[in-house]
Amino acid sequence: MKKIYYTKPSITDLELKYVNDAARNGWGEKCYEYIYEFEDLFKKHINSKYAIATSSCTGALHMGLSAMGITYGDEVIMADINWIASAAPIRYLGAKPIFVDILPDTWCIDTSKIEKAITSKTKAILAVHLYGNLCDMDEIIKIARKYNLYVIEDSAEAIGSVYKGFKAGSIGDFGVFSFHGTKTITTGEGGMFVTNNAELYEKVSNLNSHGRNPKNPKQFWAETIGFKYKISNIQAAIGCAQLVRIEQLIKKKRNIFFDYHEILSKIDGISMNPIPNNKNTQYGYWMPTVIFDKKLNFDREKLLRKLKSKNIDARVFFYPLSSLPMFKKKKSNKVCYNIFERGINLPTFHDISLSNIKKVTSIIKDNLL
Repeated sequence: MKKIYYTKPSITDLELKYVNDAARNGWGEKCYEYIYEFEDLFKKHINSKYAIATSSCTGALHMGLSAMGITYGDEVIMADINWIASAAPIRYLGAKPIFVDILPDTWCIDTSKIEKAITSKTKAILAVHLYGNLCDMDEIIKIARKYNLYVIEDSAEAIGSVYKGFKAGSIGDFGVFSFHGTKTITTGEGGMFVTNNAELYEKVSNLNSHGRNPKNPKQFWAETIGFKYKISNIQAAIGCAQLVRIEQLIKKKRNIFFDYHEILSKIDGISMNPIPNNKNTQYGYWMPTVIFDKKLNFDREKLLRKLKSKNIDARVFFYPLSSLPMFKKKKSNKVCYNIFERGINLPTFHDISLSNIKKVTSIIKDNLL
């Protein structure tokens, strides 16, 4: 049986054409040509003033936090359930992630828990749009303004998601995106930093060039210790082609989710990514996810083994970060510790067929009998 991947990129002749051109001609004076084009196309798509392409979303977040002055002893509030890459850059800088509980439907940060977590050391709120689901940005912005905090959007998984008419990543002080091979659009590895703040943009630009200021005429003169999170011209060429096709790629992800939803929503005790009721809000549905109610006596490992035996990939739901060995357990985040073992991510590669989706859902149904 042909393997059903949980995700893989959509690569066409257009991507190959751009990459071939970058490999043959993108050197010397043209070594940044596709990078600049990629940044320009992306900021137009997101509707932000500035964009900086990076080698990873983690790097983009690291530089953004650094440019904000996040440092030793500072605290950044974020949801407990997330991928480690959202928390790691906070620790890189000697700061501390403060984990709060999630909502049971969107699996994003529970904004009613944020104010209780704020201390004199709090500098920012990190809003992670988990699996393409959206945080309550209105409430986060309201709290941030009340306490004079930064708002950061980790939109690594949220390309295609729109909050009340605003693209995910364009609402906070800065946003970051991932173009890992599993994402809706890809450069293999890669990321993007976006902002509407000119000062923040300049700081991150300098940091991404080993601390060199392009306005300084001295060659190789570094004004501060910076980083090297630049994307390559060849990777950016893939990104340019993906952005030409972005609406098609987003639409396909949404269609895949709704195909799953049409089947699984009829099963009592199963819930999936929510469907927003605001006409100006939509989810990109990067990763269709199923949560099984406790009453079903669901066995995640058994289901994953069954899927694997049929040559079908699936992923576990993220763990609470506070359950990992480098952090202190916080079982008071009851939703996080209650939900993670009852969830799986479903196969969602762009070319998945309806018959493949029916195979996956059939195994899920059989597992519940």
